Amino acid sequence: MTPGIRDLSPRQLGAEIFQVATGSSEPIYRQLIEQLRRLQAGGQIAAGDAMPSVRDVASELGVNPMTVSKAYSMLEAEGLLVRRRGLGMEVAARAGGHSDLASRLELLRPSLERIALEASQLELDSKAVITLLTSILKGK
Repeated sequence: MTPGIRDLSPRQLGAEIFQVATGSSEPIYRQLIEQLRRLQAGGQIAAGDAMPSVRDVASELGVNPMTVSKAYSMLEAEGLLVRRRGLGMEVAARAGGHSDLASRLELLRPSLERIALEASQLELDSKAVITLLTSILKGK
């Protein structure tokens, strides 16, 4: 499959879709929620995709299963995930398309605000920070 292009059939997502920053002040369940929102907004997950089990995610990330369960439950209440009786969770039908640019940028805002605060605390020049970010985005 060409990177960035996915077939239209639902798929089983693996636990590797998640990453956690254990040293972050943001709770792990919130990190999982925000990551799934970004994946949906960016089109990397689609309606009908099966979510990895709570046990698989907890094991992969080394976190308490209740943490993952809490994130999944909150995403279900939000309508991003639906529970399939006896089969687990899947991405809800409303999660099928890309969000507009403004919505996707807004999902990035909290991370950028944290970066801006850290750069300010380190007394870094904004041009240096932007250069570093550009380099990271280009994969260098």
